[in-house]
Amino acid sequence: MAFGVPAICRWLGVGTLPGVPNQTLRLVLASASPARRKLLQAAGIEPEVLVSGVDESQVKTDQPEELCLTLARLKAVAVAERLRPAVGDRPLVLGCDSVLAFDGEILGKPDDAADATRRLERMRGNSGVLYTGHCLMDLTMESRVEAVAATTVHFAEISDEEIAAYVATGEPLAVAGSFTIDGLGGAFVERIEGDPGTVVGLSMPLLRNLLIELELSVTDLWTQPAPGGQTVTSLP
Repeated sequence: MAFGVPAICRWLGVGTLPGVPNQTLRLVLASASPARRKLLQAAGIEPEVLVSGVDESQVKTDQPEELCLTLARLKAVAVAERLRPAVGDRPLVLGCDSVLAFDGEILGKPDDAADATRRLERMRGNSGVLYTGHCLMDLTMESRVEAVAATTVHFAEISDEEIAAYVATGEPLAVAGSFTIDGLGGAFVERIEGDPGTVVGLSMPLLRNLLIELELSVTDLWTQPAPGGQTVTSLP
């Protein structure tokens, strides 16, 4: 479910570059998230991974849409600045960032186990909105498109014992909002309203629309059949 922030196309250079025949498209994921990488792999796309190293604390805003989109852009730009495309090479850089809007607060990754526990205690039986910002840069055509996706998450009535066991696994400490739907935390989510990929950290329907804005197709990035047959590897 795309949020009410339209995809924005900004030309980074003056004019456009002519198309180059037989270009080699490659997607560079500006994120260390194994979940985002696995989601792309399951969709038949094998991304390269470069971690941006962006200091997320530098962005100050009380608007979750603005925060996740700004961080996604900073990550994509930081990685793009390190790439030097060769002739015939057309790299696309994808930056993503997720935050949970809950009870008037913006929740990224928890500070520690105690923080994760407090959050889960507040979230149980309630709902929040998970926002994921996407920034896709085409280095060859010197263009950038951006958008935000939002999905409403309804949490189950988790017991104190379940919260303690979940926090002890370490999973809530590594993700925005202190929960996942594609891991152990999926058992504690009653239902969602919107694209589940948004909660994982990357909306494939939204990525498809961003590619269309760049006059590309998601099928241009397919490197292997999906959903079965490929080998999904973890990050080194």
